[in-house]
Amino acid sequence: MRTDQRITTAMTELLRRQGYAATGIQQLAEASGAPVGSIYHHFKGGKRAVAHRALEESGAAYLELLVLLLGRYDDPVAGIEGVFADAAETIESTGWANLCPVGTVLGEVADVEPELRAAGDRVIASWIEAGTEHYERCGLSGPDARSFVYALVAGLEGAFILARAQRSREPLLAAGRVLAGSLAALLATARPG
Repeated sequence: MRTDQRITTAMTELLRRQGYAATGIQQLAEASGAPVGSIYHHFKGGKRAVAHRALEESGAAYLELLVLLLGRYDDPVAGIEGVFADAAETIESTGWANLCPVGTVLGEVADVEPELRAAGDRVIASWIEAGTEHYERCGLSGPDARSFVYALVAGLEGAFILARAQRSREPLLAAGRVLAGSLAALLATARPG
């Protein structure tokens, strides 16, 4: 793996586990196996530049993962419950580490790091756009699909926080059930009979 990619991967994991403020350059160097000078060589803006790339790359990877997970289900309603159940299993198996570095960082620095907020905003916009297209293909109108995807992203991000705080799968499983029910109702309205 290239040095810049090792640095980005290490930053993604540190952001996911502990957030932006708690992550220092020395810790990043140790986690990536790259000297501090290499971090500044590859990322002229230092920690902020590495975090920026980590958000962009992890956001794209999480979108691909969600599409892959949803694609395993022929029934979009069952897909929602399945994705949330998979997330519940994964977060528990990782010792309750937050699964999304984007949500972790945005919750922490949205008001004090405008560049990172903007990067996170672009990531979320890409999630909303791709999700809207997916649920339009499932039969929802554009506005209903967009609203549902916002609820889906908010449900996942919020449930990650609650699951981590409570050391419980219940928030993810409950959010999955409720969102699956909402999707079923929206699809029934979109496709009467």
